[in-house]
Amino acid sequence: MKHEIPGDAAWSFPIRAGRALTLTALAADANASVLIVGGDRLDRLNIPDTLKSQMSARIHAGLVLMSDRGLALATVTASTLDWHDCLTGFIPSPLLLLELAKHGLGAADLHGCINFFSKVGISSGAALTYVPGHASVDDSVTLRADQDLLVFIQTTPHPLSTGPAGGVGVQIGTAEPGDPELRPEALRALELVR
Repeated sequence: MKHEIPGDAAWSFPIRAGRALTLTALAADANASVLIVGGDRLDRLNIPDTLKSQMSARIHAGLVLMSDRGLALATVTASTLDWHDCLTGFIPSPLLLLELAKHGLGAADLHGCINFFSKVGISSGAALTYVPGHASVDDSVTLRADQDLLVFIQTTPHPLSTGPAGGVGVQIGTAEPGDPELRPEALRALELVR
C-alpha cells in the first residue's frame, strides 16, 4: 500500500505485526509527528523508556520503540538519517484529533511522539534549537511493526521550525527477516511480543 500525506495534514492507519512501514520525505525539512498505539489500545509509545533503556537521546536505526509496559511496538530497521527528534513533542492539530476520534480515542490519548526527519540541537544552556537542512527530499525511515499497531501521522512543521510544512510518503510492505544489532534491553522487549 502507498499513500501520500500532504503538508499540514494528518492520517491514521492500522498495521499488522511483521509488516514494514516506510516514511519518505517529499520535501526538504519535512516533519512527520508520529504517535504509535498498540492494536489492543493498552500500549502507547513511551519515549522516556525507549531512550533510557537503549542509552540514546535520538531515534535512529537499530532502536526498538517501546511501550509503557516495556513491550516492543516497532523496530527502526533502516534510516537515511542518523537523528529523528523525540525530545520536543508536537502541537496537535484538529485533524490529528479527528484521526484519533476515528479509532475511539481523544485528546487524553495524546502521548510522546517522534518527529521523523527533524533534528534539534542542545545549546550549552540546555536550550533546544531546530536544525534546518537536516532532511532532504527522498530521505526515508523504515519501521517493522513488532505487534499490531495503530499509527497516527501529522505533517505539520516541527514546533521549533519557522518553515512551511512538507508532505510525507507512506508505504506498507513486507518486512525483511532478521533484526538489526540491538541492545539486550531491546531484545528483551522483542521477546515479550514474539
